[in-house]
Amino acid sequence: MNKVVVFGASGQLGQCLKYLTEKDSIQHVFFPPEDQANILDIDLLTALFEQYKPNYCINCAAYTAVDRAEDDVDMARKINRDGAENLAKLCAGFNATLIHISTDFVFEGNTPKLLLESDVAKPINVYGVTKLEGEQAVLDNLKETYILRTSWLYSEYGNNFVKTMMRLGTEKDELKIIADQIGTPTYAIDLAKCVLSIIANDKKLYGTYHFSNEGVTSWYDFAMAIFDIAKINVKVYPVRTAEYVTRAVRPTFSVMDKTKIKNNLQIQIPYWRTSLEQCINVLLTKNG
Repeated sequence: MNKVVVFGASGQLGQCLKYLTEKDSIQHVFFPPEDQANILDIDLLTALFEQYKPNYCINCAAYTAVDRAEDDVDMARKINRDGAENLAKLCAGFNATLIHISTDFVFEGNTPKLLLESDVAKPINVYGVTKLEGEQAVLDNLKETYILRTSWLYSEYGNNFVKTMMRLGTEKDELKIIADQIGTPTYAIDLAKCVLSIIANDKKLYGTYHFSNEGVTSWYDFAMAIFDIAKINVKVYPVRTAEYVTRAVRPTFSVMDKTKIKNNLQIQIPYWRTSLEQCINVLLTKNG
């Protein structure tokens, strides 16, 4: 039986992994709190590895505040690059496999074509740069690794676009949503299922893989789908990126090709709206 340690257990993906392991009675998956699993503290990490002696580590820990990262470069780099490197080195020393979560933001995203794992990464913001540095640090220190790039992550947990839209849709009379950034939402429960499937199947087909839900949409259409499914009546206006200035520049088109993960690892991927319906139904049930 594989022993698994999840880092960043309090985030969206960490909480989804915890939910699934409890629901499906999956044993030997450990979720140490951040104060016991700080990926920047080598001594703490070493003690944790010695305690659990994991076969797999899942790195969900990341600095994901895309706009704030532009003015907080050092901390973003420490978490996204140095923390990933620390885990890779310890996994190498303890003969563990690392599943490292990365992002579509490693790409420039200025061409309307599906992005392959082999395409040149050219990030255009600090978050993307530090995540790409983290990928490279992992690959430089550990062969036994899966790097999973994902996009537009949402779930019942934490702060995300779906929960924000559901809240704003009931608080505001009208909203303006960007319509010219194109990508694919990812339900974190589906990503968590993918991660657990990789561990269960243990194929050892290491490398970089893309995972998001199937399909293509804009933030505007994503929001419209949320309001439609949740039956929220709010006026929504599509706007161009140029009309909604943010601190960080974002990719215009970052839809990832998922052929590799489907063929190599036999991962089944739901359509984005199907998964969105599942998530919103859970949220509506929770909120009574």
